[in-house]
Formats: sequence, structure tokens, C-alpha cells
Amino acid sequence: MPWSNQNGGGGGPWGGGGGGGGNNQGPWGQGPNRPRGGGGGNNTPPDLEDLIRRGQDRLKSVVPGGFNGGVVAILALVLVAFWLIQAVYTVQPDERGVELRFGKPTEDISMPGLHFHFWPFETVEIVKVTEQQQNIGGRANSSNASAGLMLTGDQNIVNVQFSVLFTVSDPKAYLFNLENPAQTLQQVAESAMREVVGRRPAQDIFRDARQDIAAGVKAIIQGTMDSYGAGISINAVAIEDAAPPREVADAFDEVQRAEQDEDRFVEEANKYSNTQLGQARGQAAQIREEAAAYKDRVVKEADGEAKRFVSIYDEYSKAPDVTRQRIYLETMEQVLKNSNKVIIDEKQGVVPYLPLNEITRQTQGGN
Repeated sequence: MPWSNQNGGGGGPWGGGGGGGGNNQGPWGQGPNRPRGGGGGNNTPPDLEDLIRRGQDRLKSVVPGGFNGGVVAILALVLVAFWLIQAVYTVQPDERGVELRFGKPTEDISMPGLHFHFWPFETVEIVKVTEQQQNIGGRANSSNASAGLMLTGDQNIVNVQFSVLFTVSDPKAYLFNLENPAQTLQQVAESAMREVVGRRPAQDIFRDARQDIAAGVKAIIQGTMDSYGAGISINAVAIEDAAPPREVADAFDEVQRAEQDEDRFVEEANKYSNTQLGQARGQAAQIREEAAAYKDRVVKEADGEAKRFVSIYDEYSKAPDVTRQRIYLETMEQVLKNSNKVIIDEKQGVVPYLPLNEITRQTQGGN
């Protein structure tokens, strides 16, 4: 076999002879069949204590400083690595860090980036400073639906759901001035909404004055949180929904429909009133214009008649007889133009004449 040439031939894979001679050794320094007492048995197992001792020797040769010194070095490296992991921390762009030295916050605020502190003597608290939303009031179909029930100024009950948008302006105050800032903000916001809604009728919260109510609630919340030193800045208060309780929702819907019908009737009445008023104003303007035109016409006609009379008088003063005769003839012409006439002569009496105009008029009427 391939190992038969080692150690002067005839040896097994362990370098010893195959015939049970004195040089027969196994991989652990003795023959595989040698008994613990040095006998020549063939079924004796290897010495376990000798194996452990040889393994320790090999480990000492690998670990610098020996077995005991190597374990200490490894433990020291593990402890240093653990300390570095705890001492180095990262602050994200939307966060700020507050370092504590022996439990007391320091003056500096850690900005976004990588930072180092002496742990465990120093620790750090991370605070999210971007805009956050706090929802207040239960949904209509949720188990906490009664959380937003509020009494209005006209003794109605409404269910208000709203949200508060805020940012952390002072991380140190946010962390240490209040035990639970989020819960405190929720309680303050709910109290402020109840205060403002309690001073107004239900119609304001339903439709008419939501913006004014939200502005009033925001001012109360900000003032209260500032008095607590919470380090919170209120950005906005948004009223998401305002509805009556489910038990009386149908009655409120009927009232809303009645109010809508009332508004519609009022609008129609105003429209009809505006139409009639516009027509009346138009007719009045037309009558005024006609009266002004009639006035101008009468005045001008009177002025013209006066000027005509003056001109006639001037002519009359120049030739009274001629003017008198002319006026007489024109007057008789106007008087006798449309009347039936009978001509009487002093000598012949009634003078017959042929009424050509009458004949022409009768002919046209017959046609």
C-alpha cells in the first residue's frame, strides 16, 4: 500500500509496523492497539486525558501569550468592540440628539451625522423633530366613536374628529419637561376643542366657521403647551369631520335638508324680487325719460308758439289790416275745413254747388 514504505517498511498509516512491534504508534503517539498499561492488547481505546493535554498544547502554540493570556486578550477585544458600538451613534436628518452625562442633559444638541460619547457615563436620547400628526377623536364606525363627542353652545352634541400637526422645537424640553408629551398634547387639544365648540352653535362647526374654530383651538393649544415648557410648536389644526351622533343622525339630516330647502326658497324669492325690482326700475326709468321728453317737447312748442306770436305781432304792428284779414282767413280755414258747409248768397240765397270732395270720399269708401 502507499504507506508501506514509510519508517523502514511494513508500517501502517500511523508510521508503526504492522506486526505489533515496539515502534507501533497511532496518531496520538501510541499504538492503536496498545492498552493503557502498556500491554499488547488489540482492542484498547485511545487515552482521553492524553488527547485533551495534546489539544491544549496545540492551542497554546496558536494563541499568543499562552492559553490564559489569549483568552484575556480576546475578551478585551470583545469588550472594546462592544464599548465602541455603544459609544458611537448616528443622528438621522429628521432627528436631533440630546446627550446625558450621568443622567443630566448637556447644553449641546447633536445635529444629523455621526457622533461619539463616553458610554456608559454618557447616554443619548434621539428625538424626531419633523412634522408629526396627532389624531384626536374617534371615528364614527370605530369602537372609540364617543371620544370626540362634544356639547355645543346651543345644547347640541357633535362628534368632532380633528388632527394636530406639530414639530419639536426644543428637543431637551420635549424630553424632560413632560413625562408623556404626546398624551399631554392629545389631552390639551381635546380640552381646547371642547372649550371653543362649547361657545359656538352647532351650525358653526358643521359648515359656517370651521376655519375660525381651528384657529382658536390652535392658539389655545400653543399657549397651554408653552406654559408647560413642552418644546412643541403647533403648525396647524385640521377639522377632518364633524357629524352628529349616530343615534340622532337621521334627525340631523332632516334638519339639514330643511335648512337647505329654506336656503333654496330664500334664494328663489331673492331672485324673483331682484327680477321684479329690475323690471320696476326699468319701467320707472322709462317713464322718467318719457316725462322728460314730453316736458322738453311742450316747453319747446310753447317757446315756438310764443316766438310765432311775437313774430305775428311784429307783422301786425306793421300792417294791421292785412294781418287781421290774414289771421281771419287762416282761422276760418281751420274752422271750416272739416265741417259741412252751406253757401248763402245775398241775392240768390242758398247757392247749390257740386261737392267734389264728398263724391270722391264716397267713391273710395264704396270701393
